[in-house]
Amino acid sequence: MQKVTKEDLLNSGAHFGHVSSKTDPNFKDFVVSQKNGIDIINLDDTLNGLDKASNFISKIVQRNGEILFVGTKKHAKDVIQQEADRCGMFYVVERWLGGTLTNFSTIKKSIKRLHSLEKDGSAIFEDLTKKEILQLNREKIKLSDQHRGIKDMKKLPSAIVIVDGKTESIAIQEAKKLEIPIICIVDSNTDPLLCDYPIPANDDSIRTIQLIVNEIANIIISSSKKDDDKSDNATDDPVVKKDK
Repeated sequence: MQKVTKEDLLNSGAHFGHVSSKTDPNFKDFVVSQKNGIDIINLDDTLNGLDKASNFISKIVQRNGEILFVGTKKHAKDVIQQEADRCGMFYVVERWLGGTLTNFSTIKKSIKRLHSLEKDGSAIFEDLTKKEILQLNREKIKLSDQHRGIKDMKKLPSAIVIVDGKTESIAIQEAKKLEIPIICIVDSNTDPLLCDYPIPANDDSIRTIQLIVNEIANIIISSSKKDDDKSDNATDDPVVKKDK
């Protein structure tokens, strides 16, 4: 498996941050210089952050933990859904529903409702008028759109991977409240201390997002295969201590 290199990141524009006037004070250590008023991110820090995040995710997956990918901004949606599907993990690419993590019991009820509406020959549709059936179909479409990436998620994730800490601030708040480890691609306008494993990079570049999320998905797939090769007495405990 070929790992992401500094040249790959450079070619994707990962080093371009935001205008220097918007730099978060806690991000300054990741800025190597400015060019035409734009922050230039140190790609050594990007690789270091990605390496730490990858090692942590590998440990989680080897212990049968599950990862939730989150990216609702236009630049991230397609990449997040594609890569999460590829590595068999969950995702949120539409609007983050408040309480997705902190009120997961309610979300599960909503998902259960979706499953009942999707079930062939469901008794719910019996003896209804055309108008009532139309209303149920609209409800099914709405719920399917909201939950399509998490409808098979039966428990809280062991970690959450986020693109753009500012856009996904509510998801970060919920994860922090529940002490769910956060891996996040953070741009120069974002506080890297909001997450446990920051990956400083241009979060507006589709190519950069693709590179980093693809690498994380590869790690998940590789770690899952390692786990499959282990004996059946492997633990199911997904809890992993964070790297120092």
